[in-house]
Amino acid sequence: MLFGVLILMLILSAFFSGSETALMTLNRYRLRHLVKLKHLGATRAHKLLQRPDRLIGLILLCNNFVNTFAASVTTVIAIRLYPEDESSIAIGAGILTIIMLIFSEVSPKTLAAIKPELLAFPSAWVYTPLLKLFYPVVWFVNLFVTLLLRLVGVDIKKKPQDSLNKEELKSIITEAESLMPIRYQKMLLGILDLESATVEDIMTPRHEIVGIDLEEPIEDIVNQIKSSPHTRLAVYKKSIDRVIGFLHLRKVLLQVDREDFDKQTIINLLSKPVFIPDSTPVHTQMLKFKNEKIRIGLVVDEYGDVQGLVTLDDLLQEIVGELITDENTAAREQSDGSYLVDANTTVRELNRIMQWSLPTEGPKTLNGLIIELMETIPESGAHINLHGYPVEIIKRDKNAVKLVKFLAHQ
Repeated sequence: MLFGVLILMLILSAFFSGSETALMTLNRYRLRHLVKLKHLGATRAHKLLQRPDRLIGLILLCNNFVNTFAASVTTVIAIRLYPEDESSIAIGAGILTIIMLIFSEVSPKTLAAIKPELLAFPSAWVYTPLLKLFYPVVWFVNLFVTLLLRLVGVDIKKKPQDSLNKEELKSIITEAESLMPIRYQKMLLGILDLESATVEDIMTPRHEIVGIDLEEPIEDIVNQIKSSPHTRLAVYKKSIDRVIGFLHLRKVLLQVDREDFDKQTIINLLSKPVFIPDSTPVHTQMLKFKNEKIRIGLVVDEYGDVQGLVTLDDLLQEIVGELITDENTAAREQSDGSYLVDANTTVRELNRIMQWSLPTEGPKTLNGLIIELMETIPESGAHINLHGYPVEIIKRDKNAVKLVKFLAHQ
């Protein structure tokens, strides 16, 4: 009978130890999802976890009772089996410690850590009535616990915040490769980055802006209009800083072959230019484009000088990425595992494509990042360590790096 009682105590100890770990390691977000689905076990577990101090107090009360009772039973068994051996109690205690450690502590807690729902939800049905039954004892114990914790500045009645910050959420999305296609993963990461991104991070730089200079001959302007791959062009006089408007090619192509077509016709078709401060957040500008029903604007610095051009497509690309353009052209994987990268690629785009962590606070392009690090324009063939990434300079011109190779990590 005593051995039967001891085995029962070991089983109860294993239950209390395992269920404690299971309940404390439950995924809180999955638990809330199951509660919304009206899962009964999850609902009871969620209610118990609203006051973890009471739950822990109940579990430890029960666990300590069965462990102490098991030790007492072991002592009685040792005395009855070996009444004349004074060391029998110590030997029994040692054997019990090993047995409890293996079968009542490590094994159930390991199982609970791996599959918490397997133990947490059934145990919630047990703890709910037990908490009502032993509530006076639990309340009395927690009274002293509360006073003790208040001495060190902890208020157990204040519910802990389970909210995730942006970086934690990005880590979860990055690790969810098996749950969603990579392109959707990149879209979600792009949305999370919208708050910190500005139009300066994604704009087409000044020297790459394609526009119409009204100081050019009309024949050259007509040829440019007919061969342009863009639907909207900035129109200016001599310098992009003197822009007078944007020309929609769909409007002008209907008139470009007319005999009376001239520069004044172009001016009459222009829409008013929109100027955007370079520090404007991407999400703010997206709302402005939507509310004002415009699709293109010029990015200016604090002095009013044009720094670049941004379109609605650029803003959308920050979110959907490769669904609009082929991002593989920015970083081309080689047979040896290295990547050839256009140095004009923005650091943010490269981080998004390659899941790297190059700094985005300083220079906006890879070329700028390299020049800032080297404090000069490195020669072709130079090898540098770019913030932990080994890089070889493949091509450069007089004033910029053009092509680099990110070497494969050894």
